[in-house]
Amino acid sequence: MQKSLNNPVAAVIEDFSNTLRFMARCGCKGYDPSERTYRILEDWASAKSGCRSETLEQIRNDLGDCRRCKLWKGRTNIVFGTGNPDAQLVFVGEGPGYDEDRQGEPFVGRAGQLLTKIIEAMKLSRDQIYICNVIKCRPPENRNPQPDEIKACFPFLKRQLDSISPDFICALGSVAANALLEKEVFISRVRGRFFDYKGIKVMPTYHPAYLLRNPVKKKDVWEDVQKIMKIMDP
Repeated sequence: MQKSLNNPVAAVIEDFSNTLRFMARCGCKGYDPSERTYRILEDWASAKSGCRSETLEQIRNDLGDCRRCKLWKGRTNIVFGTGNPDAQLVFVGEGPGYDEDRQGEPFVGRAGQLLTKIIEAMKLSRDQIYICNVIKCRPPENRNPQPDEIKACFPFLKRQLDSISPDFICALGSVAANALLEKEVFISRVRGRFFDYKGIKVMPTYHPAYLLRNPVKKKDVWEDVQKIMKIMDP
């Protein structure tokens, strides 16, 4: 990690990481966190120093005419993401549906219209937040993404989140929650609680498509997003 002379927070984080490494080399117990912990500290320092490693446009260009998994064969458009590249809040879904595949934008069908209403109820607009998915191509018949498809696409989501460096992520549905939390979870058991992704607060909740089938759960989602609203900057 390169120390930022212009940002004392990044400098303190770097000094802390170097101290941990030094104590571990000296054989001190309790000073040997995993490399993942060090990467989180580095990402946090970059975010605090205001240094964006790459832009969303650069990431999209790198994605190119992606053929990294089998989903490219049935897609019409890659659905990368849309919204504010400096958003404080990012919504992450699982993957594009029929309308999204046709238009090349996330959450534009019926579920997307419901998500827009949720965003507006939060006193926000789609231009103020960022919306994307774990995978960028529509699975056949809107089935759940398979592990190899998530593995191929998730690095691009990670880079999007690194670039945006939001304070909050709202994970829509189990696929998004599983990917971001790096474990198998039941959305009904984790919704409504904050988790951590590289220093970012993650709130899992139900996917808008699920709400269309189970409108009684809209109340739960509203409770979840209100928890984000309470601690977001006005």
